[in-house]
Amino acid sequence: MRIHIATDHAGLELSQFLQDHLRAAGHDVVDHGPAEYDALDDYPAFCINAAKAVVRDQQAGVDALGVVFGGSGNGEQIAANKVVGVRAALVWNLSTAQLARQHNDANVISIGARQHSTDEAVSFIDAFIAEPFSLEERHARRIAQLAEFEATGTIAGKHVDA
Repeated sequence: MRIHIATDHAGLELSQFLQDHLRAAGHDVVDHGPAEYDALDDYPAFCINAAKAVVRDQQAGVDALGVVFGGSGNGEQIAANKVVGVRAALVWNLSTAQLARQHNDANVISIGARQHSTDEAVSFIDAFIAEPFSLEERHARRIAQLAEFEATGTIAGKHVDA
């Protein structure tokens, strides 16, 4: 599987470790930055680039997911979710990593590098990658509604305030 990774200065050390871990597990890892430590760097472009690459790969039929992280993971998740077609979930334990895929078919996860140990982050990412989407009708329906709103600003048959 191709895994797109992005971070900011707060997650740079973790990013380098995770890339090695994922490559050793047989994944094709694409690093979207940063390339070096800069305490004043800005995560949005890095995370948006990773998210765009996930969507582009998935649309081309490539099996791909993304992982973004920073100090808390919050801003990185927000940045990734600005990309049409991305469903980025903030993950803070094994259950949220698994449910992100199982119920939400998330294609990107965000992790707070300052909130978790390296071992925890690795376990979250491995669980996320391993977990398939459940294909349950209720989850597929909800994801379709989100995609419809993203594309049209409304959800047919549902009341969405103007």
